[in-house]
Amino acid sequence: MPRRLSRKNDNQNTEALPPDTVATPKKGRASVKVEHTEIVTKSPNKSTKKKVKKENLYEEIDIEQRQESVGIKINRVKAKVVLEEEIAPRQTPSTKRKSKAIDEDEEGAGNAEGKKPTKKRKTKEEKEAEAMPLAARTAVGGLKKAMHIGAHVSAAGGVHNSIQNALHIGGNAFALFLKSQRKWLSPATAPEARDQFKSFCLEHKYDAIKHVLPHGSYLVNLAQADAEKAEQAYDCFLDDLQRCEALGIQLYNFHPGSTGKHPRPESIGRIATQLNKAHKATSNVITVLENMAGSGNVIGSTWEDLRDIIALIDDKSRVGVCIDTCHTFAAGYDLRSPEAFKKTMDSFANVVGMQYLKALHLNDSKAPLSSNRDLHANIGTGFLGLRAFHNVVNFSSLQGLPMVLETPIDKKGPDGKVVEDKNVWATEIKLLEGLIGTDAESEDFKREEQRLQDVGAEERKKFQSQVDKKQQRTLDSMLKKASPKKKTKAKKNDDDDNFDASEGGCSH
Repeated sequence: MPRRLSRKNDNQNTEALPPDTVATPKKGRASVKVEHTEIVTKSPNKSTKKKVKKENLYEEIDIEQRQESVGIKINRVKAKVVLEEEIAPRQTPSTKRKSKAIDEDEEGAGNAEGKKPTKKRKTKEEKEAEAMPLAARTAVGGLKKAMHIGAHVSAAGGVHNSIQNALHIGGNAFALFLKSQRKWLSPATAPEARDQFKSFCLEHKYDAIKHVLPHGSYLVNLAQADAEKAEQAYDCFLDDLQRCEALGIQLYNFHPGSTGKHPRPESIGRIATQLNKAHKATSNVITVLENMAGSGNVIGSTWEDLRDIIALIDDKSRVGVCIDTCHTFAAGYDLRSPEAFKKTMDSFANVVGMQYLKALHLNDSKAPLSSNRDLHANIGTGFLGLRAFHNVVNFSSLQGLPMVLETPIDKKGPDGKVVEDKNVWATEIKLLEGLIGTDAESEDFKREEQRLQDVGAEERKKFQSQVDKKQQRTLDSMLKKASPKKKTKAKKNDDDDNFDASEGGCSH
């Protein structure tokens, strides 16, 4: 198809040339016809430009076929013709590196042409280190309770690599991003990556139906009221569900959404409408609502929010809930003592229903109870503490569900750079598995509980201080608004007292 020529004026604004101006490629070369084209001349020693009208210029030129080019430039000593194409902007080596760094951990889909997923180059030592498991995977059948604990691992280089990363930390379940969660559109999952994912699941005995829990894009808000944005969100959401079905995955976890400035019931209705539509467009994926910490207009911080969404779903076999321990605690549901944990789980069972609980995210909380702050901490170091997770892994109703760590693993290396230490997850998985069937009143448990609390003491102090200051500011603001009324009331009481005294009445 002929490509349009364009020209640039002094302000670098691109204008389209007449429709009859075309460039026709032929065997790596192009015959360019330019009618009434402005030829830009530039003195080597001056920045000023001259415009010269030139008619019926015919010239045969070489064209380098590069998809990343903004345009095809034809340079002469005193003339330049610019042929613009509506394609991706040119990327310099530095911008390519930045782009790769952003998307590498989330881009697991391969490419649209189905080519083999690419991996970044690693040294021999790095490859050997990655091949060596940080912890042996525990046989679930050997545990006193069948708890499948893992972490949200990287799918860089292809979704199939997530399985190796789960094995690396000794996980019996895992989560992943099926595509970049920073972009609305991503290349399709490469067929080879898809087939290897299925093959590796069988080889390493990961049940993709029960114990793999992809996480949805943070961009998606199914409560979106704007029609255009709602369609964009739905398309991104549906694309993930279709990827799940192609991979044989049945659970798909996502954040419900935000009301914006709209009433909560209306927003909940829009979420349910989008879910019903997505369910009809797919066959068997279960959409798993994640409970939230309750900040701002976010939906899902109460069991009632989740109940109300589920109530509007046509096929209730296609919807479920993932409880995040940090979000639950931040939203005001206590999990720390056996009594508090039972009360919280009983309330979930009564309001939502245990049949809808499909997965858990295991995270401690840097912020205190009812803070409404989504701040994940490492297991045992936050305000939840180790006892809360002892309650979780020993609760029989949670057997068989995927339990996914989303705890921080970023640490500063010797050179000051922040690096990921996946050994943190390997250690936490073993810690949690070790709590199954143990006595929480034993000295060994109490020592470990205190050790972890000591590790997180400074961080807890920091965030407790932030919460206290916020609460004080809120209280001060309330008192300031209420003070005129209080003064009026106080004056009225004084007048009443004076009246009683003068008239001989009795003051209460």
